[in-house]
Amino acid sequence: MNEFNLNNEAGKEVAYSEDNIKTLDWWEHIRLRPGMYIGKLGDGTYSDDGIYVLLKEVLDNSLDEYMMGYGKVIDIAIDEGVVTVRDYGRGIPLGKVLDVASQMNTGGKYDSKAFKKSVGMNGVGIKAVNALSSYMLVQSFREGETKAVEFSKGKVTDDAKIVLSDKPNGTLINFIPDEEIFKNYQFRDQFVETLLKNYVFLNAGLVINYNGKKFFSRHGLVDLLNENMTSEPIYPIIHLTGDDIEIAITHANQYGEEYYSFVNGQYTTQGGTHLSSFKESVSRVIKEYYNKPFEYSDIRMGITAAISIKVEEPVFESQTKTKLGSKDMGPGGVTVNKFISDFLKKELDNFLHKNPETSEALLKKITESEKERKAIAGVTKKAKEMAKKANLHNRKLRDCRLHYTDTKGNDLDKTCIFITEGDSASGSITQSRNPNYQAVFSLRGKPLNTYGLTKKIVYENEEFNLLQAALNIEDGLDGLRYNKVIIATDADVDGMHIRLLLITFFLQFFPDLIKNKHVYILQTPLFRVRRAKKTGSKGEETIYCYSEEERLDAIEKLGPNPEITRFKGLGEISPKEFKDFIGEDIRLDPVIMKKSDGIKGMLEFYMGKNTMERQNFIINNLVVEEDI
Repeated sequence: MNEFNLNNEAGKEVAYSEDNIKTLDWWEHIRLRPGMYIGKLGDGTYSDDGIYVLLKEVLDNSLDEYMMGYGKVIDIAIDEGVVTVRDYGRGIPLGKVLDVASQMNTGGKYDSKAFKKSVGMNGVGIKAVNALSSYMLVQSFREGETKAVEFSKGKVTDDAKIVLSDKPNGTLINFIPDEEIFKNYQFRDQFVETLLKNYVFLNAGLVINYNGKKFFSRHGLVDLLNENMTSEPIYPIIHLTGDDIEIAITHANQYGEEYYSFVNGQYTTQGGTHLSSFKESVSRVIKEYYNKPFEYSDIRMGITAAISIKVEEPVFESQTKTKLGSKDMGPGGVTVNKFISDFLKKELDNFLHKNPETSEALLKKITESEKERKAIAGVTKKAKEMAKKANLHNRKLRDCRLHYTDTKGNDLDKTCIFITEGDSASGSITQSRNPNYQAVFSLRGKPLNTYGLTKKIVYENEEFNLLQAALNIEDGLDGLRYNKVIIATDADVDGMHIRLLLITFFLQFFPDLIKNKHVYILQTPLFRVRRAKKTGSKGEETIYCYSEEERLDAIEKLGPNPEITRFKGLGEISPKEFKDFIGEDIRLDPVIMKKSDGIKGMLEFYMGKNTMERQNFIINNLVVEEDI
């Protein structure tokens, strides 16, 4: 029998026969399910958008050559969306250029002797780039000869013959991300440069040239910490290196814990077995060194650290490799936990014995953290109980069904919580949200200015205590329930003030929440421009505008005398309209901290008691806009 029938949800019969069984070409499958290969798509607004994953997959292959001892320079150019990467490694074997770029599960990384601790996707990465690019050129230079193949959306458009060449060995990749997949994309230098800096920090001696800028590191992870720290370290950075491991550690006078973890050059933003092992081991070694019953939380309070390990045939928990799942360093090797623990037990313990000034500074920091924790212990216990009871009936929190800590295979990057002020605004968002992924936390008026206060205030202030409990971040980011914490306030003076107060709270007590790029500002439209459709058509044409420039463009597009509405507050936007603004096309501005910002100095200027200095700054930088 060639077919049988199934009943669909409406009770209708659905044919199921040989015609329903299809086999997709490799490039068709990648284009149909790009998320399986590169994670999210996006347009380049965020650092984990797909176009940066494409760049990374190409760079990883060049880096593998460097790690094998071939080619110390990588040249990169990005011009109007066109990406060119040239390395000076050995070059792809000329007879395999076509296969490497277009045959799935083809690559040089299956032979562990050649690529024992590889970075790339083991025969998948470059094919994903190929399938998701409107144009791609792969050209190899090898021993005086060259071979080039061109593609479009994974299909070969030109397969040139091998010819003589006077160019140095290496590989040239040129690709243009497909705008059908990555709509209106744009590469942003801040994300590209952060990616490249991590490459050179992890590979001291590597030179990357990008659009006229040179990236180079002499001191590895020490340079990485110096680049990213926004508070001054209380003792010189401890730098420990060994076979397949590098660690940098220091402490600063700040709350929270800050980590940068890498496996085979891959930035594991969600950590994994190596980071968990490091956090436990570093606490245990320090506790044993001082031979005091310190709490691990006191030891790690204010820590800033980076760890990089190399694992043979690593296993990650997703295709985009943001969390390590491997428990072993390699087939037949020791566990990741024992490898890191043994290394720290020897090297960190030795370092502290040999550097008494550092060990004294560290001891003082731990003792201060312990003293503060004990001073607020009573308040903490009571506040926890209040928050727990309040959360059961928490009218401030409209929770979502899925959370960032869930492990059921859902797209948890979508999980977020909107922090808003006022019943009308929170009501509109609550009615418009996706209850699976989007939660809402409602503030009551302006929150407290926490600058200069101790963490005791977090537990004494009901608003902040409930917010901390809702996010589940009291003991660090491991329990964070939402990937994105979105501040959603009006675009007026009061709304801006609330944003600043919330950001101050996070910077004071949970700086790692911002440094790990979990905090965002919701963009909402300033204007609605609409006009009735032409005679014979039903409905209206409506354009929402987020700036004055977009307003003028909308007027030009819709014609003269359209109806223009200016939104003065979130409460003026109907739930039906809000659904568009917090859906797939949501616009978010990430809150980003750089070393040059300096948390202490910045907060002191904007939130401190220097009223006259701040007033003069505002007057000198005042821009007056005409009413619309």
